[in-house]
Amino acid sequence: MSYNKLQGRLPMSPHTIVAYDVSNNYLNGEIPPWICELKFLQFLDLSSNKMTGTLPSCFGNLYNSLSVLDLKQNSFHGPMMNTCTQGSPLKKIDLSENQFSGQVSKSLADCIKLEFLSLAANSFEDVFPLWLGTLPDLQVLILRSNKFYGAIQGLSSISPLFLKLRIIDISNNGFSGQLPHKSFQTWNAMKSVYQGRSAAMGSVIPFTSFGTFPFTYSMTLTTKGVKLEYKKILNIFVAIDLSCNNFEGQIPQSLQDLQGLESLNLSNNHFTGHILPSLGNLKYLESLDLFQNELSGKIPQQLLQLGFLSILNVSFNHLDGHIPQGKQFNTFESNSYLGNPGLCGKPMSKECGKFKVLLPPTSSNEYKSLMPSDIIDWMVILLEVV
Repeated sequence: MSYNKLQGRLPMSPHTIVAYDVSNNYLNGEIPPWICELKFLQFLDLSSNKMTGTLPSCFGNLYNSLSVLDLKQNSFHGPMMNTCTQGSPLKKIDLSENQFSGQVSKSLADCIKLEFLSLAANSFEDVFPLWLGTLPDLQVLILRSNKFYGAIQGLSSISPLFLKLRIIDISNNGFSGQLPHKSFQTWNAMKSVYQGRSAAMGSVIPFTSFGTFPFTYSMTLTTKGVKLEYKKILNIFVAIDLSCNNFEGQIPQSLQDLQGLESLNLSNNHFTGHILPSLGNLKYLESLDLFQNELSGKIPQQLLQLGFLSILNVSFNHLDGHIPQGKQFNTFESNSYLGNPGLCGKPMSKECGKFKVLLPPTSSNEYKSLMPSDIIDWMVILLEVV
């Protein structure tokens, strides 16, 4: 149906239908009550329409059969309904780009088969839902562009959390505070490197399927201010986006253990300290965005080991010293380094300083001709030519 560009109200369908896809049309109005009578419905996709209203109270009738619920890019509003009952088969929930508000429904804790959850671009107002970390199969968590707030507590807990998480995007919220150094220590799926990675590059691997209907997941990530849409995500893709919040303190050391990481965005925060040299061990890292923080020190030479790095942004920090030269760093332009007056070397116009050393005089007569007679010791003078 999505190719016919339907308009008007949602059309009725037989009660025995298992998949209902009317995405990418011009449908308007509210979700009709009869849709709750589809007792065998496994796949419901109403995304990219002009539908409005709140979710009907009878929607809960579907949660015993639904595997996929996709309502993104509409104008639904109101609180998030209870979405799961014990043993619910839901694997994907996408409510992004609507006007939902309030807190995240605690009923999600019963979605033990949930793999993908996107609540992006709504008006949810809540603390970080750490309890989602207990979901055994959760792989993608997107909370971008809401009103989440406060410090993220408990990530360094002894209890294992987010064991299968591969993609997390909590950007453009009001999260704050420091991230403990052990914040990511139990994110085991990000630590492992897919063995068939080289063969799988460029191919699309569906996350899962129900019956005869395989499906893939899509998402959007922002790097260097540019939104990149991934319409079909490889099930080996690993990404973290914590940008545009109020995090502070040092970059957590446990990031160095996430060997499968491909995209890391910590931009527009208040991180301090140095860039971790150990990030050079993340050999599959393709994008590193540290724009607009308060980082200081030098850019570690170890980052030259990142052979796949194609996007780098360390601009508007307090970095200084020589910019690493060679390999991937030869491909980056000056806009990767702007706003760091202490940085020098290509591709910046500022050359690194040259030093001239004045050695001590070789004889006492020469010494006396250079220095006042009451000075009894020699000096080494370093003159920096900028």
